[in-house]
Amino acid sequence: MNRSRILAILNDSKPYLTKEFGVTDLALFGSHARGSGGEDSDVDIVVDFKGPATSRQYFGVQFYLEDRLGLPVDLVTRKSIREELKPFIERDSIHA
Repeated sequence: MNRSRILAILNDSKPYLTKEFGVTDLALFGSHARGSGGEDSDVDIVVDFKGPATSRQYFGVQFYLEDRLGLPVDLVTRKSIREELKPFIERDSIHA
């Protein structure tokens, strides 16, 4: 799946994810954001939630996106990213 298709699905999914799980931002990063993701590459996504995320919110978003994309999703919250990795992730990030 190419970057444009992934971003279209993220944009289409965002209203539901906001309403159901309190998502405030989604951003694609990693190999698919750089256009180098292969067929077996997972999809790396940074998510922000309104307030602290619960397990229900986190896994609800991950499973929903995996179903929509048909690919494994590596979901990370912005708050969980180590400081030394933030510049690399932000450089690649494309917000939905």
